[in-house]
Amino acid sequence: MLNNQGFDLWAHDYDKTVQVSEENNLYPFAGYKNILNVIFNEAMQKQQSKVLDIGFGTGILTSKLYENGHQIDGLDFSKKMIGFAQEKMPMANLIEWDISNGLPYYVKEKKYDSIISTYTLHHLADEDKVIFVKSLLPLLADNGKIIIGDIAFQTRKKLEICRNTSIQYWDNDEFYFVFEEINASLKNICTCEFHSESHCGGVLIISR
Repeated sequence: MLNNQGFDLWAHDYDKTVQVSEENNLYPFAGYKNILNVIFNEAMQKQQSKVLDIGFGTGILTSKLYENGHQIDGLDFSKKMIGFAQEKMPMANLIEWDISNGLPYYVKEKKYDSIISTYTLHHLADEDKVIFVKSLLPLLADNGKIIIGDIAFQTRKKLEICRNTSIQYWDNDEFYFVFEEINASLKNICTCEFHSESHCGGVLIISR
């Protein structure tokens, strides 16, 4: 798994790396644009909403919401990516933070209409993802949603098929969403739905 120094080094070429993978329909970023579009459209359902973006990177998605009048708070652990994003969103509250430490008090005291995350939570082990999602639920405003776009699969079988066909690129230090499994872990406390956007990516929408 890349640490924050690794992401700092990758910051300049991150968007280009994503584009090459997405345009060639390859793991890990196949379906990337569709995933961002789904998240954008979900967040846009309420005007001038409060949005928390976890792992906003260079701000490709969040800056579009910012331009449409939404109030943006963001967490990311790469100083360089924060710098690129802050240039696009000068009035956004962007915080350097490692989510492996949970959530900062700053966001725990607030309520959000949308909590979004793209290609970030796969750095948490499966059990830690469940704990982290549970910690986000109290931050939701009435009718708020957690919207996660990531490397994700409907079933463990589909994950294994992707692993076998992408074995030369597969990152064994990352933990990808399996919807059936996380849905089973969360079904008694929230509602989850999954939208598959490629053979290796999709969007989870979670609400109380």
